Amino acid sequence: MAAQRTMTYGIIVGNRGFFPDHLAKTGREEMIAAIEAAGAKAIVLGPEDSKYGAVETYAEASRCADLFKKHAAEIDGVIVTLPNFGDERGVADALRLSSLRVPVLMQATPDRSDAMTIATRRDSFCGKMSACNNLMQYGIAYSLTTLHTESPESAEFKADLEWFSQVCRIVKSLKNLRIGAIGARPAAFNTVRYSERILETSGISVEPIDLSEIFGRINCMKDNDDAAQAKLAAIKSYVTTAGIPDEALLKMAKLGAVIDGWMKQTAVTISAVQCWTSMEEYFGVVPCTVMSMMSNNLIPSACEVDVPGVLSMYMMALASETPSALLDWNNNYGSNPDKCVCFHCSNLPKHFFADVRMDYQEIIAGTVGKLNTFGTCVGRVKPGAMTFARYSTDDRRGVIRGYTGAGRFTDDPLETFGGAGVAEIPQLQKLLKYICREGFEHHVAANFSSVSKAVHEAVVRYLGWESHYHPTLED
Repeated sequence: MAAQRTMTYGIIVGNRGFFPDHLAKTGREEMIAAIEAAGAKAIVLGPEDSKYGAVETYAEASRCADLFKKHAAEIDGVIVTLPNFGDERGVADALRLSSLRVPVLMQATPDRSDAMTIATRRDSFCGKMSACNNLMQYGIAYSLTTLHTESPESAEFKADLEWFSQVCRIVKSLKNLRIGAIGARPAAFNTVRYSERILETSGISVEPIDLSEIFGRINCMKDNDDAAQAKLAAIKSYVTTAGIPDEALLKMAKLGAVIDGWMKQTAVTISAVQCWTSMEEYFGVVPCTVMSMMSNNLIPSACEVDVPGVLSMYMMALASETPSALLDWNNNYGSNPDKCVCFHCSNLPKHFFADVRMDYQEIIAGTVGKLNTFGTCVGRVKPGAMTFARYSTDDRRGVIRGYTGAGRFTDDPLETFGGAGVAEIPQLQKLLKYICREGFEHHVAANFSSVSKAVHEAVVRYLGWESHYHPTLED
């Protein structure tokens, strides 16, 4: 899997002069320490730039904004820390003048009940409300900590900082995102229709390429091509290939090499690939292993040219920094109303499996023949925490909308083919009715994590999409 990236936060330290100034000084130091302890980097005014490196006056807000502009390409999000009441205008002005379009987290440090004298009382409990009111007036979106007041060194803030980092990664990485649509939508899958134009309103572009171009490039590639041979070695080290014909493995390697080259050439980050049944009939393998390898490396790839599906996969991969898969809500699991079978045939990333091997695609083999369907990743999905999500374009209303929530994959017995697991989701029947009533697809993205709240926050607060949280969300 890809290495985790270092987060960078712009820090605004609020201060208001008739409150104890020394709290701004220690508050700044405490927040920097908390951020660095999380392995992140802080961009913040120093004592040489303003009183205690805090922001109170318009001039200080301007200096803070200039600092943020200088580091705009690095900054993933902004944390406003209020060690005392803070100047509400200074906070809002610094954000407005910086012109940053990043998530903002509002943190206020709690008072101590035994330190409420004029020399030690913070009043940040109250100041946070005033600062939020000003951000609302300025039209600046912001996020809140779990508790109204939290110390930077507290366990609660540590958890909130991790959650906020998930939100920031989603929002930043979706800016100017380019999704590769490799091949045409299979005619039998109306469910994966979507609007490129609606995605474009959120800065997300789709770069298409016809399968004929992919196959043409493969035909021009020699068997001993360096890229093809490197991909062949990668495939063999990725998954057990016993019993798979060498000819099929070489086809997969060339397919993977060509897709890699095209994505790099066109600056495409993630992809959705045509499968049924052109790939099998006219090329002779399924693309599942190639796609599985990309997804396992945090470069999600979805089948059936499900562009919104791979977008949903990507958001969770960004949040958790672990691989996502695209699954079908596929079967009931006996008579348990809160369990179901999630399945694909499969291109699931290796990260999802308890054990995995390469095999042929049993469903489509009956139509195109077994020899044309080698390349699936077959195995049982391992138990663990599960986040699910599905966001799609609603072409009638001109919006992007979807849902997310949490569940878990279980170790319940299951004998079947492809890549499959049993999922347990609270109030599953309510979710299934929602999916059907709202006309969502049978495809759902899944991730071994607990990042649904971060996905929901990023979508609603900063992307402006509609999101249903299942089963409920306190905030």
